[in-house]
Amino acid sequence: MLSRIFSPAYRLFTTSATSASPATMKLVESAISDNSVTIFSKTTCPFCSSTKSLFATKFPNVPAKVLELDEIEDGPAIQSYLAQKTGQRTVPNVFVNSEHIGGNDSTQAAFKSGKLSTMLKA
Repeated sequence: MLSRIFSPAYRLFTTSATSASPATMKLVESAISDNSVTIFSKTTCPFCSSTKSLFATKFPNVPAKVLELDEIEDGPAIQSYLAQKTGQRTVPNVFVNSEHIGGNDSTQAAFKSGKLSTMLKA
């Protein structure tokens, strides 16, 4: 009985390794590997705005690839794949030189500690 109650919720919060299409995986992996900074974002997210503003103001010479998941047809599939890849279901989801930084709090902390500047100089 409990499995009937919790099974739908479990499926909602888990992703299968095969759930993302090859095209989705390629798009994500290319965006991460081909850019110094990649931000998976949503246009209505205030935390995403804060992260994008940080890079625009503090690192204006470093182009950031921003993918607005609420404006991309495959946005939900991309977010699901990122959750599988990183363990993070939320946006922003930030990568610097192909290294996963995390969300806004982690990105802001990396900036304040100087780690972000060091990573971008490498």
